[in-house]
Amino acid sequence: MKKIELEFPIHASPSFIYQYVSTPDSLGEWFADNVNSRGQNFTFIWDDSEETAKRVAQRTDQFVRFKWIDADDEDAFFEFRIQVDALTKDVSLIITDFAEDDEEEELKMFWENKISDLKHAIGG
Repeated sequence: MKKIELEFPIHASPSFIYQYVSTPDSLGEWFADNVNSRGQNFTFIWDDSEETAKRVAQRTDQFVRFKWIDADDEDAFFEFRIQVDALTKDVSLIITDFAEDDEEEELKMFWENKISDLKHAIGG
C-alpha cells in the first residue's frame, strides 16, 4: 500500500471544517450517503455498501483519523488534517489515505470529488 497525501484549500474556519470531518451528521452531508456512529465506530453507507471505521485519533479543530475495521493493511488509515498557513492564514484540508499502486489515480479522483462535495456542503 502506498501512502497518499492530498491538499485542498478550503475557505472556512478550522472549527467549521472540523465539524464536517468529525461528526456523523456532517460526514453524511458530503462523504457518504449516511453515517452512523456508536462510540468510536463510524459506519459509512454508500448506495448498497457499508463500511465501518474506528476513530483512532483526533484533536479538536486539527485532525481526525479513522481506520477501516476490515482493512487488509494493519498500518492503513485515512485522516483529515486541518492546516493553517502561519503567514497568510489560508486554511487547507490535508487528506491522508492509502492505495494500491494501480489504484492511486482512482483514489485521487475519489477525494477530489468528495472535497468538491464538501465545499458545496459548506458553501465554499
